[in-house]
Amino acid sequence: MEKERLTAFSDGVIAIIITIMVLELKAPQRADWAALAALLPIFLSYVLSFVYVAIYWNNHHHLMHTVKRVNGLILWANMHLLFWLSLIPFATAWTGENHFTTLPTAVYGVALLMPSIAYALLERAILRSHGPESLLAQALGSDLKGKLSPLLYASGIALAFVHPWIADALYVLVALMWLIPDRRIEKRVMGE
Repeated sequence: MEKERLTAFSDGVIAIIITIMVLELKAPQRADWAALAALLPIFLSYVLSFVYVAIYWNNHHHLMHTVKRVNGLILWANMHLLFWLSLIPFATAWTGENHFTTLPTAVYGVALLMPSIAYALLERAILRSHGPESLLAQALGSDLKGKLSPLLYASGIALAFVHPWIADALYVLVALMWLIPDRRIEKRVMGE
């Protein structure tokens, strides 16, 4: 199978996820600073989630450059990733509307942890299909960020029950870690 249909479908789902998140942002009923300030937690949760979805879209885009053919395992692994990404708007809304309290913050952490696991499984499905000498295998290397992220998410989930702001700081840290450009795949695809 060709990868273009999988890529187009994934792009569409991710666009819908972002649309759902932005539709959760409601204009204040009053025209004053206090009404706008009351929306700050909702806006901050949206910004963080938008960054995460953008990171996944960017990494998925690069990942698909390493794919030569798609099989059923890759299709299902990709759908698994999209499933978990589709839950981010729910976790985002719940966290923001409840001002980053304990349980919503922990659930938000789960909504971040599960796509990271699903993304790793998608990488493994591609590696299984394309082999240990594939472009992806060469590009991944030790994948320190990919291994560290789930550990930080899991720590954040646990720490949400101690102090939610510590968990939120870990979630922001992981996002910042992934905002630093990761050019491993680009270098391999472009032959640098």
